[in-house]
Amino acid sequence: MSVEKIIAGEFDAQVAIDLLRELRALTEDEQGAQRVAWTATWRKARSWFLTQVDGLPGVEHHRDAAGNNWVTLKGESEKVLILGSHLDSVPNGGWLDGALGVMAGFAVLKHFALNGPPPVTIRVVDWADEEGARFGRSLFGSSAFAGTESVAADRVRTDREGVTLEAALRENGIAIEAIGNAAVERENAAAYLELHIEQGPVLESLGLPLGAVLGTKGVERHTITFFGQEAHSGSTPMTQRHDALAAAAKLALEIRPIAMKHPDAVCTMGSLKTFPGIVTAVVGRVEATLDQRDLDADVLTQMFNEALTASYKFATEEGCSVNWSRIWSIEPISFHPKLIEFCEEAIREVARHVHRLPSGPLHDAAEVARLGIPTTMMFVQSLGGISHNHIEDTREEDLILAVKAFFRLAEKTMAWILEN
Repeated sequence: MSVEKIIAGEFDAQVAIDLLRELRALTEDEQGAQRVAWTATWRKARSWFLTQVDGLPGVEHHRDAAGNNWVTLKGESEKVLILGSHLDSVPNGGWLDGALGVMAGFAVLKHFALNGPPPVTIRVVDWADEEGARFGRSLFGSSAFAGTESVAADRVRTDREGVTLEAALRENGIAIEAIGNAAVERENAAAYLELHIEQGPVLESLGLPLGAVLGTKGVERHTITFFGQEAHSGSTPMTQRHDALAAAAKLALEIRPIAMKHPDAVCTMGSLKTFPGIVTAVVGRVEATLDQRDLDADVLTQMFNEALTASYKFATEEGCSVNWSRIWSIEPISFHPKLIEFCEEAIREVARHVHRLPSGPLHDAAEVARLGIPTTMMFVQSLGGISHNHIEDTREEDLILAVKAFFRLAEKTMAWILEN
């Protein structure tokens, strides 16, 4: 993009798309994106990104105590509009997940850097380790920013090679005991906006390129263990079995109608281990996982209670017992109603039609919103609803619309910040 074009005042969304393609060429192989956090390829991606920043008038950048990279353009007001997402990926990931939001935010900041000061200060953040792909700790950098970090638990997390998260952080110049100091970056934060691919099929099924995000769904995640009795599969009559797998299978089918009572709810039994796990034995123990999500906390509670009740019913029917153990939970996070309204307006201005939808996946935006900072997200259609896969893609014309709409959302939000 030419400097002359920006100085003339016209926003060019293509700059974000060009940077995404350059990043793809730099950090992707035939299996997909390899920008796993705390690895050499991730560091290369971040260093490359900062070369795009260097030399822009009035722009400075630094890394905070948790490894988040901040790019700042001072505006006429000290109030801050934060635009962000993440450059890290899952192994063999897609080219747009996370990176789109960073590049769109940078395109907005670059426009103002070359076209005069913005009305408020703009900061673009590349959050560290959103995916949690290596150590299982998602939203690492944004959690530190929000004050929800869990140092004691995180310190001893290990990857597949037995390397601890603490050691990996040290290798990247970060002291785990100090990551909470990232909270200083909250100063003057007035709003947060994030553009992301949908990672699901809803917008495509509606034939719409863009959607306004209502918030991130709450999650209830449990291990469910059914206890039966191991027995020989050849000599134990069907009427005398205590088959733990039969009880678990009934629950796996029951969670579907439980979820389908609610328009946006989802329930998933994504893992099931049988013991002794051989063809000649009735299953004596099953360890299953259940993931339940909805934007309404009451719906989430209702679904949990219904699944719990069903598990006891099916265990009794099969002559078994059952035990539940919580793995993890997070409450639903609703985004700011005024910013959702601005998001809808911006989408209509570039694409005419808009759809409101919740986000099933978690995002850094949830951690920011948890602080009370006004937050919203915009989604762009994902082809086939595919993400976390090298075939992840979005039509270029939809990407252009998304970046243009994101710019308009930023403009509306800046005006609102000045009024409040």
